[in-house]
Amino acid sequence: MIITQTSNQGYKSLAFFKQAEIIYDFTVEFCRLYVEFRSRTKDQMEQSARSGKQNIAEGYLQKSIEGRIKLVGVARGSLEELLNDYQDFLRQHNLKLWVKDSPQAKKVRSMVYNHYNNYNNYKIYISPAESAANVMVCLINQTNQLLDQKLRWLEERFVKEGGFRENLFKKRLEYRQGKR
Repeated sequence: MIITQTSNQGYKSLAFFKQAEIIYDFTVEFCRLYVEFRSRTKDQMEQSARSGKQNIAEGYLQKSIEGRIKLVGVARGSLEELLNDYQDFLRQHNLKLWVKDSPQAKKVRSMVYNHYNNYNNYKIYISPAESAANVMVCLINQTNQLLDQKLRWLEERFVKEGGFRENLFKKRLEYRQGKR
């Protein structure tokens, strides 16, 4: 028996979904180590990371481009919120934010091109807190850029092809005209 990947699972192969999964796993560990256990910040960071991942998955299960745009946009917003939390953490703890072209940032940014990219590649940076937060700043920025590209592409596709309801309505009209 041959098992094929269903279209519903295709989103798991998308680079920005894989990266969002890494961000979520890393954030849970980061919060366990560096954020007060029962704090609102911990809950918010974990929920933003989870929302980034889960809304991509939910968006890719939508039949409509409109629905996909909406949920991928929510994922993008959640990751932007999380990015600000990591930047706030660095600032509030008087830790250095890596410059985009610093050797450390370049090394981390290059990891995203590894075909077998996963959380294990990043967890070596979980300590100290400064490197951990900076690694997430790098990865979230990269993921947000990919999501921005995808959103532009989806919007162009929507303009050219129309929405799900619009296309169903056209099919319904065609059907009704053929019945006469």
